[in-house]
Amino acid sequence: MPSPAPAPRIALIHATPLAIEPINAAFARHWPQAQRMNLLDDSLSVDRAREGELTEAMTLRFVDLALYASGAGCTGILFTCSAFGPAIEAARNTVGVPTLKPNEAMFEQALALATPGRTLKLGLIATFQASIASMSEELQDMAEVQEVPIDLRSVFVPQAMDDLAQGRATDHHLKVAQAAR
Repeated sequence: MPSPAPAPRIALIHATPLAIEPINAAFARHWPQAQRMNLLDDSLSVDRAREGELTEAMTLRFVDLALYASGAGCTGILFTCSAFGPAIEAARNTVGVPTLKPNEAMFEQALALATPGRTLKLGLIATFQASIASMSEELQDMAEVQEVPIDLRSVFVPQAMDDLAQGRATDHHLKVAQAAR
């Protein structure tokens, strides 16, 4: 009997430590056989917020992280921070393994709700302000490619990420739920 194929090694690349536990929990539930390698550069989100835009230097750091993951034997890469879409695309175009943004599947599911001839109304809620522009542009681009007209409303939830960082998950969840209304 042939031996089973080795489990794929997936790099999970994080720009905030807050992303590590939820993504690992999701992998444990949905793809437990995948070997996970977590890489964290927690200065990326700090730098992104300070700069107010995605810089070339930040993009190069994403490419470097992806190349490191590929060199470590990863057969796939998932970036877990949504404020860096163009940097993730640059990494995807450079490294020779499948490289995904954290929003792709969610946006595909949302656009699949479209009804022909009608504008799809969508809400986008973010707890990291820099994510709003990147995610909105990414979703608008996907909708255009799929020829789905959308009416997108975006909301930033201030302090929610701080609540999560301070261990106040309930406060975080309440603020997000209130913003959704």
